[in-house]
Amino acid sequence: MIKLILVSATVFEIEPTLLFLQAYKTTKPYAYIFGKLSIEICITKVGMVNTAFELGRLAEKNFDLAINVGVAGSFKDTEPGTVVNVTDDCFSELGAEDDGHFVPIDLLGLGHQRLGLLTILHNEITNKLPLVNGITVNTIHGNEESIDKVMELYQPDVETMEGAAFIHAANAYNWRGIQLRAISNKVEKRNKEKWQMALAIKNLNHVLIELLKNLNHSGHIE
Repeated sequence: MIKLILVSATVFEIEPTLLFLQAYKTTKPYAYIFGKLSIEICITKVGMVNTAFELGRLAEKNFDLAINVGVAGSFKDTEPGTVVNVTDDCFSELGAEDDGHFVPIDLLGLGHQRLGLLTILHNEITNKLPLVNGITVNTIHGNEESIDKVMELYQPDVETMEGAAFIHAANAYNWRGIQLRAISNKVEKRNKEKWQMALAIKNLNHVLIELLKNLNHSGHIE
């Protein structure tokens, strides 16, 4: 039996998967037995602090695989609805201001901003997805000047509000992990009319459900 934790900021982002799993629910809330998979769902709420707190409550549990899923904004010209695999992430706001300059925490000698999953899931479903790097933020970018600054500092592909916190927890607990994100919008001056949230969530959950089916069929992870 593969023990799996599925982490999402909101129910909304994984609702199609929850509907798929409904037939396999157990008596415990957000717990399912799907063939060879024992699945727990962790809804963290939005943001890195909420994510860190909720995953911290799982310190006594052992999981073979952790999957973080959600939507993301893209700094590149990636088509909305594209599902990507974020293998490298960054606490981009962690540091200090020195007059007009930002000094990352690495240069302060107080820690590390960039995080990569130490043990990444390799699977025939996920191996088809583009590999990208991300930044994790408290404030979603929507100003041309701040976008230019963060692009110069980090050259990110995507941004989320939880990703780096998930990676930090997965590494700390020695979980094999993967961060799957679907692009809902381009990072630009805020214009929600251009967002394609429904398409992103549809595609994200299609990949997620196919991944769960594949893992159940194979009965092992790599």
